Amino acid sequence: MATHGGSVEKDSKTETVQMETEMTETDSFNRSSDLNPNEQYRMTHKRRGLALIFNHERFYWRLGMNSRSGTNADRHSLEKRLLDLNFDVRSYDDAKQTDVLDRIHEASEEDHSDADCFLLVFLSHGENNCVYTYDGMINIQDITAAFRGDNCPSLVGKPKIFIFQACRGDKHDTPVVITDAVDAKQVINEVVVDASAVNTLPAGADFIMCYSVAEGFYSHRETINGSWYIQDLCELLRKYGDSLEFTELLTLVNRKVAMRSVGMSRDPNAIGKKQVPCFASMLTKKLYFKKK
Repeated sequence: MATHGGSVEKDSKTETVQMETEMTETDSFNRSSDLNPNEQYRMTHKRRGLALIFNHERFYWRLGMNSRSGTNADRHSLEKRLLDLNFDVRSYDDAKQTDVLDRIHEASEEDHSDADCFLLVFLSHGENNCVYTYDGMINIQDITAAFRGDNCPSLVGKPKIFIFQACRGDKHDTPVVITDAVDAKQVINEVVVDASAVNTLPAGADFIMCYSVAEGFYSHRETINGSWYIQDLCELLRKYGDSLEFTELLTLVNRKVAMRSVGMSRDPNAIGKKQVPCFASMLTKKLYFKKK
């Protein structure tokens, strides 16, 4: 009996030592994998990177899509702001579906080894998980998939930024507090909406998906000045683009757009309505576009 009891005591001690060893190993792992909350993406490569802008004002008549007056103002503002941030900007107006896909795949096959990041903007109408080209639709997932690590290895570990100016539903966002922020030029600068819905899609590590409006709602565009979202994004990029962390800047854009309300519109149901953008971040570090 004594021998049996000693064996039990020995086994108990052995288990205790094993547990202590396991806990020590786990604690050691946790200590070694502590994350630096201030870690930033490296933005000291030779180039800032490529920025593609697909701008769609007019559409093939068979699609039945309205022209997007004001979108050229968006494209012009984006070009200026992105050039100021040292991007290599390539813009395409009213490109056909095959041309858009060709430009995207050409960009994904380029060598981005000496670039900080990549950026793509799509200005158009949307529907479900797609955006419209001049003569067809492209699935957003097909756009982002071209820049995943297995398709574009030179962008692995680098920020990949996608910005979509398109409607994401058929609802107007109702204001909680009615405002009267209507200026004189809105009498001729009518507010309209981009058609149909675009849904948020996951992309992958180091992607950030930026949408002009939360899912299910209209995205507003002024026929002269361009869309609310791009106007305010470009204004804040002008002020803080080279100093503020990018997701913090996008939060400011959300706030600025949310302060707007529809003034002049042919749709009486739109008067006084609101809009709130959103972004889905899969970034793993802080992102700054500091001056080169």
